[in-house]
Amino acid sequence: MVDSSAKSRITARALLIGERIDTAGLEREDVLSTTPLAFRVGANGFAAIFRYGVVVLIGLTPVEEDEIVRGLKPRLAEELAQPEEETAIIEMSADRDEQVPPGGPIFVRTLSPERLLIIADVLAKSAVLARDERAVDAVIDVLEPFAGGLATRGEAVGGRQTMRLIGRALEVRLRVTGRVAVAEKPDALWDRPDLTRLYARLEDEYELVERAEALNRKLAVIGETATALTDLKDAERSLRLEIIIVLLIAFEVLVTIYNLARGVAH
Repeated sequence: MVDSSAKSRITARALLIGERIDTAGLEREDVLSTTPLAFRVGANGFAAIFRYGVVVLIGLTPVEEDEIVRGLKPRLAEELAQPEEETAIIEMSADRDEQVPPGGPIFVRTLSPERLLIIADVLAKSAVLARDERAVDAVIDVLEPFAGGLATRGEAVGGRQTMRLIGRALEVRLRVTGRVAVAEKPDALWDRPDLTRLYARLEDEYELVERAEALNRKLAVIGETATALTDLKDAERSLRLEIIIVLLIAFEVLVTIYNLARGVAH
């Protein structure tokens, strides 16, 4: 267990450093959890590694943090050039209720592994949501001219770049509903149901459910736009094909008329 007497106030940092982290073979003797993989670091530190690309570091020195992150780089799939970061202050206070005041520290009675796992779970999900929110907003920004051109001129503005962005947005949907599973509660609550209230307060403070729902609504709009764009492209191809067929028929009619005219003249 983390030495709760050493510090009453510590920093927790969640770093989204890649699309996935391969945790196979990282088992340790001092493991505190396997899902996510969590273990002690140094005298008072704690680290949790989430397979969906996030590492949460609590109570570590900058040197210890750098060592953990560098050690994980060979295990990353699609390392991010700029990690996404979520930071929180945890304060141990044995004589007050466990709570999360708006903008304030996270108050806990002890720095037990179960509490730290719950905090790590929320911070990790918040970091992923922050990255996904920006990605989806970028797609919507690109799609606005497409919708505007369709509304004002009846023409679709878009192409391969638009379709690639839509593809990225659909990847976000898979992350939110699949690997990250924002709506799912951490495994630590199975062993410690008495910490459900702490998790609920953290979930409310970081608005995990609301943010995931907002993302899904935006992704639904993007999905409808992708369908509309595909239908328009299909309609354009069908129209071109019909025009080509009509021109070919007209050409053949003209040739036939020409040949008949030549026959009558002779």
